[in-house]
Amino acid sequence: MNIIITGASSGVGFEAVLELVSSGDHQVIALARSEEKLKRMYEIAKSLNPDCNLFPAKFDIVTDDYSVLLPFISQKFRSVDILINNAGVLINKPFEELADNDFLDMFQGNFMGHIKMIRNLLPLMNHNAHIVNIGSMGGFQGSSKFAGLSAYSASKSALHTLTECLAIELADRHIKVNCLALGSAQTEMLEHAFPNYRSPVMAFEMGKFIADFSLTGHTFFNGKILPVALTTP
Repeated sequence: MNIIITGASSGVGFEAVLELVSSGDHQVIALARSEEKLKRMYEIAKSLNPDCNLFPAKFDIVTDDYSVLLPFISQKFRSVDILINNAGVLINKPFEELADNDFLDMFQGNFMGHIKMIRNLLPLMNHNAHIVNIGSMGGFQGSSKFAGLSAYSASKSALHTLTECLAIELADRHIKVNCLALGSAQTEMLEHAFPNYRSPVMAFEMGKFIADFSLTGHTFFNGKILPVALTTP
């Protein structure tokens, strides 16, 4: 499988990359904003599987130039089987203290960046390709909500609805689109959102789930927002 994953340098994205390159004969392009963290990820991946086909690249899905990214992808892949939109940002601040730019930053990082990625990669996507958007229980309708996370949760809710819409629009092209509304996993982002909380799910466990779902989930699901949570938060 030819796989592209964003937000690959930390948290569940980092762990999903390691799972994909160590568990099968997959080719993975891993995108993230931190070149230093990407280098560390690459070194770990090579220690797990010296023959792995991993291609890290520093790229910001919001601000960087897709006309530079696309030739890089085309050099590595003839086409794309799986896109995992995992990149994301979080702000933890009471609603009354949020500035307009705080909301803009959340929607740029958690919504518009993924729109740009999908739009640019669609011409490269194979028949029966799978787009996996990484959402959040914070944006899942009817779930528990928490003070300080209104901007983050609203941006994730928008990504959930986009998933449902794209599944319909891309059906004729046989491209499946699903969203995993993640609950807690022990990551830096969780610690920022809930400083005193310890998740029963480790980052590597959630990363493995994301990797496995990206490979097989479109056999069973399309246009679904799937809650992936043991606890609240």
